[in-house]
Amino acid sequence: MAVPASAAERRLICDDEWNAAERAEAPLQRADRNFVELLQELRVAQTGVQILFAFLLTLSFTERFAEIDEFQRAVYMVTLMTSALTTALLVAPVAVHRFVFQRGRKRELVHIGHRLAVLGLAFLAVTMASGLLLVLDVTVGRVVAVPMATGLLLVFAVLWVGVPLFVRRG
Repeated sequence: MAVPASAAERRLICDDEWNAAERAEAPLQRADRNFVELLQELRVAQTGVQILFAFLLTLSFTERFAEIDEFQRAVYMVTLMTSALTTALLVAPVAVHRFVFQRGRKRELVHIGHRLAVLGLAFLAVTMASGLLLVLDVTVGRVVAVPMATGLLLVFAVLWVGVPLFVRRG
């Protein structure tokens, strides 16, 4: 198969054909590489969210926690729950791998792992923004906290969705 001359032509052929032509990579080799890359990306995201989750678990046992208002308590609960959910989503591909190990399902594993990672990143953005909202609300007040946390969500949307979509379009 001839290597396509333009980026537009490359987009027209399927990924497996492109990988075979450009990388001399068989579909299963590609699945193996994609899974290794996915695991590396998940390691980066998991570490931070697990540290944040551990910190949030201890926060409710501090003296100052009794002084927070209902809004702050609600934000704390959202942050705690989204950090737990983020952890679950980012670790789930490992659990799936354990159940499909040596069953010839690597391509499906990469596909579902990708979807879980994207969902995990979405919840990580919410976790980070709600954590910022809580800290800023306690330290400088709601008038500053709400727009700052909203701004952070917009930054995540641009960096984690907008930029990748721009790059993907070429």
